[in-house]
Amino acid sequence: MKTAQKIPHGRPRALRTPGGFSFRLEPRALIVVAALVVAALAASVVLIGTGDFPIPAADVVKTLLGDGNAGQEFIVNELRLPRVLVGLLVGASLGLGGALFQAVARNPLGSPDVLGLGQGATAGALVMIVLYSGSAAQVTVGALVGGLVTGALIYLLAWKRGVHGYRLVLVGIGISAIATAVNGYLMTKADFVDAARAVVWMTGTLDGRDWKQVWPLLALACVLVPLVLANARGLRMMEMGDDVSHALGVRVERVRLVLMVSAVLLTAAATAAAGPVSFVALTAPQLARRLTRSPGPNLVPSLCMGAALLVTADWASQRLFGDGQLPVGVVTGVLGGVYLLWLLVTERRAGRV
Repeated sequence: MKTAQKIPHGRPRALRTPGGFSFRLEPRALIVVAALVVAALAASVVLIGTGDFPIPAADVVKTLLGDGNAGQEFIVNELRLPRVLVGLLVGASLGLGGALFQAVARNPLGSPDVLGLGQGATAGALVMIVLYSGSAAQVTVGALVGGLVTGALIYLLAWKRGVHGYRLVLVGIGISAIATAVNGYLMTKADFVDAARAVVWMTGTLDGRDWKQVWPLLALACVLVPLVLANARGLRMMEMGDDVSHALGVRVERVRLVLMVSAVLLTAAATAAAGPVSFVALTAPQLARRLTRSPGPNLVPSLCMGAALLVTADWASQRLFGDGQLPVGVVTGVLGGVYLLWLLVTERRAGRV
């Protein structure tokens, strides 16, 4: 890669690849991404060492590198590492999905939590739990299908010579209300055992996650993350408006459809793996934007922020409440609710809501 032009230190740089593609390199954003990656990895090591059988961080690292004893290898590699990997992948998926929805909607409230994708995925999972007493795999498939159907409904109902942010948010709020009502009805039809199981799933938790949840999430991320980043340039131009984007050669509706489908898949897969973990998709992109101080969707910083937030919240849910462990969705819900109130007050003062 060659630098296209010399720009003073600290300013964004335009880089060009041998194939003719160019992209912006922002030093502050790179520093933020590196710091978030380090924070996520450090929190992961601490989280792996947390539990009924505590393991020092140095021993966790040694075990991950293959130098631990038999007991440590079983606890780390078989019991705790899959849970942490699911947390990282779910947080990254929600962070990236939230950034995509907010960029497409051009609204900081345009996240899967507000648009109803989590509620739709919950409805699919409850159908499998309540009506069919489905297995864990069937519940996962039901949540994935529910999220995809909800995303398709939102897109179709919001379509009118294109999809615009204001209409997308309003349709999403309506779909969310309908899905919430359906979920309440399904809960009234559940017996005691299925109701207890459903409540635990609806809270959002990483308990009991193993390698069966890791591999599908990892495979999906390996496909969707490069696809999203390949369309990031078009997404950045779309923030200037559809007419300007068309004039610059961006196929607006094609890019919007690809990115929305990717966001729906990321959110639905994350919900299927861990339940509807609240507010990570809302807060991660906003926090990333404030740290990078950069305009645009901030896709990679949002991805890294989501991963760091979720594993940190999972550690907090296990260590900060005495002997009682909370589902991670409770912690993210409380923190995200406070952040949402602050965001609404800020947007109201700015005259945007």
